[in-house]
Amino acid sequence: MDTPTLARVTPATSGRSRLREERHPNAVTAPPVRRGSMVPQPWRGFWKSIGANVLSVVSACLPGQAQAQTVRGPRPMAWETAGQRRRTVFTVLTVLSTLLAASLYHRAQPDGENTWLQMSQLALFVLLSAWVVTGFVTALMGFWVMLRGDRHTLTAASVRDHAMNPEARTALIMPICNEDVATVFAGLRATCESLIGTGHAGQFDVFVLSDSYDPAIAAAERQAWEALRAALAEQTGQPPIEVYYRLRSRRTHRKAGNVADFCRRWGKDYRYMVVLDADSVMSGSCLVSLTQLMEANPRAGIIQTATQAIGHATLHARAQQFGSRVTGQLFTLGMQFWQLGESHYWGHNAIIRVAPFMKHCALAPIKGKGGMSGGIMSHDFVEAALMRRAGYHVWLVSDLTGSYEQQPPDLLSELQRDRRWCQGNLQNSRLIAEPGIHRVHRFMFGIGAMSYLAAPLWLAFMALGTALVLSHPDPLASLHSVSDERLVLWGWTLCLLFLPRLLGLLAVFLKGEQKRFGGVGNLLVSAGLESALALIQAPIRMVAHSLFVLVAVTGIQLDWKSPPREANGVAWRGAAAQLAPIAAVVGLMLVGVAALNPDALLWMLPVTLPLVLAVPFTVATGHVELGGWMRARGALLIPEESWSPAVLRRAWRHASRLSLLKLA
Repeated sequence: MDTPTLARVTPATSGRSRLREERHPNAVTAPPVRRGSMVPQPWRGFWKSIGANVLSVVSACLPGQAQAQTVRGPRPMAWETAGQRRRTVFTVLTVLSTLLAASLYHRAQPDGENTWLQMSQLALFVLLSAWVVTGFVTALMGFWVMLRGDRHTLTAASVRDHAMNPEARTALIMPICNEDVATVFAGLRATCESLIGTGHAGQFDVFVLSDSYDPAIAAAERQAWEALRAALAEQTGQPPIEVYYRLRSRRTHRKAGNVADFCRRWGKDYRYMVVLDADSVMSGSCLVSLTQLMEANPRAGIIQTATQAIGHATLHARAQQFGSRVTGQLFTLGMQFWQLGESHYWGHNAIIRVAPFMKHCALAPIKGKGGMSGGIMSHDFVEAALMRRAGYHVWLVSDLTGSYEQQPPDLLSELQRDRRWCQGNLQNSRLIAEPGIHRVHRFMFGIGAMSYLAAPLWLAFMALGTALVLSHPDPLASLHSVSDERLVLWGWTLCLLFLPRLLGLLAVFLKGEQKRFGGVGNLLVSAGLESALALIQAPIRMVAHSLFVLVAVTGIQLDWKSPPREANGVAWRGAAAQLAPIAAVVGLMLVGVAALNPDALLWMLPVTLPLVLAVPFTVATGHVELGGWMRARGALLIPEESWSPAVLRRAWRHASRLSLLKLA
């Protein structure tokens, strides 16, 4: 649906501008269509893929096939050899640590009569311990990179002296759907202004691709788009960067369908595209560096930036952005360390080579019925896997600054987002055996699924533990008996859970950044506060994610909408509607346990008390006032707040102005 613009722009004065005027006339909201092909290939299916893999292994072992197997492919690149070596170390550390923990746990289990319960709990512990160790080893590798660097990874520093190729045309595309208009266009204007400041704006075009079905929001988007073009044209008489707007009439396949629709219409006009989220803000220097990295690495298919969360003022959002800045950075560097050119894609704030994306990354629906079939919901991991399968590299670049996003402002918004992510990641696990998928991306499919399966597994683990205590001949003795093995196991578990946070703090001190976090005292208080909030929220997330897994597996209809981008506070009624049933069930369970064995309550309180108090806790952490009070005292401060980059200051200023206009 391409509708005429209401504004008239003067003709271009330079040859370059006249060429752009002819190819992308300003008389319409979107440029002329140059149709391209983006045809999805059907998936083979999990069991068929397993069968094909088994047959290939069997055929390779047949007489006469050994000589054929000796034919070697291209010599691996240096980073591929390093990546294989690092993944071997990663695997060995994970397996050895898990075996050690499993041995300690087996010896620490009290003697009981129910062998089935004991063995079931041990099996769950092994699986969950491997999951925790995986995260710990990743953080440990990230700390190593922070201290020693990584000569094999792709860095922005390697292209700082490279000239921009004028033929490298890039589209910035922002798919949106019923988002807060002020947030969208304030961030987009700041991004455009920063890009104009680099002097390379002529190589970029911007597309706002709307799937909004609310007529009022669609009208506001159109008005904001016209205002943005007028604002950008104020100085020169014409927009120094083209900004287009399109409202889709057929809203198929959500964001992935919107991106694919852009590729089919205009993908042939561009060598690269940068995908933005509705809350994305990127500096011009970051965008230019991404294009230069693509030009310098012709086999790169996707380059993902390490985004920094910033924007909301609620206590919940501030804790999330502090954790992302201190601890999350370790995990980002760790993943970069062992993934290298087989990294993953987060769906936004990344640059993509358009031609191979159109040829290889179209997404066919998964055959079948229920919540694990249908259109691909979490498209980003799958697109990265398909790009690598086609022979292109996927990189995560951690030293590229100027890439920002917002976190959900409160716990309810976060869980609303996680509901869709849960179903999408479980759905992707059905593609884990597809032929040609690189083993790193198969592993990432597994990690994505385990991110949500871990919740019901932890719930089952604790339920089995409670059942073992209640079934013991002397429950009180079972609760209070502490062996040396159990003490060692508790220490080991605490180390795995909290050492990444300590390593993140240590990295801040080693780099001398404590002043940017408000000083040593504020930094330590902030770390303690973020850890405490994470511990309180963990049981709530565990129960919610368990429900989401149940919804996905059973195929119950999933009604998902984008989480709100603006922090307006959590109403008591809304929090109670979502969380009060859980609190009531847990409360009744505690009453039942107290009637059977009051001594077991002490063991359950660390998990059950946050669930009982979930409603007031969510309301308190979702209000701006408490977050602002903490901010005024230097708590949960991050460097981007103590010294804000220019592009963020622009975005906040524009958002404030647009919000005032909306109120007026």
